[in-house]
Amino acid sequence: MATNPITGISNTTTQSSNSVPLNMQINQAQFLQLITAQLQDQNPLSPTDPTQFVSQLEGMSQVSSMMSMQSSLQASQLLSGTNFLGHSVLAPGTTATLASGGVIGGAVQAPAGTSKLSVSITDSSGNPVTTLSVTPADSGLTSFTWNGQTSAGTTAPAGQYTIAVNATVNGATQAVSPNVVTKVESVLIDPTTQAVDLDTDSGVVPLSSVISVF
Repeated sequence: MATNPITGISNTTTQSSNSVPLNMQINQAQFLQLITAQLQDQNPLSPTDPTQFVSQLEGMSQVSSMMSMQSSLQASQLLSGTNFLGHSVLAPGTTATLASGGVIGGAVQAPAGTSKLSVSITDSSGNPVTTLSVTPADSGLTSFTWNGQTSAGTTAPAGQYTIAVNATVNGATQAVSPNVVTKVESVLIDPTTQAVDLDTDSGVVPLSSVISVF
């Protein structure tokens, strides 16, 4: 999914169910040109009803108001997104970046009846690195932290790793979607939905999916 950084927002507007229709996106100058053309082309024996122009002016006012509201909303979302710059967030994800000498943190919502959580770490080539056994919390999210040590007791190199979580529920094993901690580097605008995304060291995260901020 392509996104545009906050410093280079695209001017292209994509129509959606909540946006102004593309055929109504004209500015005031273009609207005046349209009215002038209508006056020039009207039949002198049957002039255009002036009430039509009043209706068009009202429509233009409504369109301008809608576009202004959209711009204000997007500006508000961008301002909210910039508050995350430099911070780490907890959000759904299966990959995380291990810095040199750092750790990878995350959390998972354990299903009811879970007796054990198993967090598997694999490298970018899909090779197993280590597995963590985690006791589920009584309620809410269960946190986990990988200190960068492999199952062989060595230190894993810096880079991106994949996280997978399995829960033992009533004696059966089932996969659980993990959440990972990742650092926000910039704010993006999705050109398709106009939604605000966060560009993190583990990939793009929708602002709406952030669980907590650190």
